[in-house]
Amino acid sequence: MSADETTDIAISVEIDDPVLADRLAAMLDGVAGLRLAAPGEAALSIVARNGSATAPTEFELTPRELDVLGLMAEGASNKMIARQLGISVHTVKFHVGSLLDKLDATGRTDAVAHAARRGVINL
Repeated sequence: MSADETTDIAISVEIDDPVLADRLAAMLDGVAGLRLAAPGEAALSIVARNGSATAPTEFELTPRELDVLGLMAEGASNKMIARQLGISVHTVKFHVGSLLDKLDATGRTDAVAHAARRGVINL
């Protein structure tokens, strides 16, 4: 056991959806003081998700749309989003348009507000 492992809080993640599990693991990877427990290792915290507990949504956002939406919520311009994600401004405009359609929003601020109300993002 390394010195890092003795000071970190081990978290066991049990999620039905493998894509969501991978995204959560990636998010937790950068958090200081936390690490994912190895299979079978005792963990101080357990995060469990039952598939039926999730509220149904009438739309599905792609991982890239979620990236764009998160940056929009931070107030980033299309140009800033493009630089941050390594994509063209044209592609950002495409994703913003798709978000506006899916969220039934009239503009960027409205899209962020709709997403926050629906629990898609946390502000």
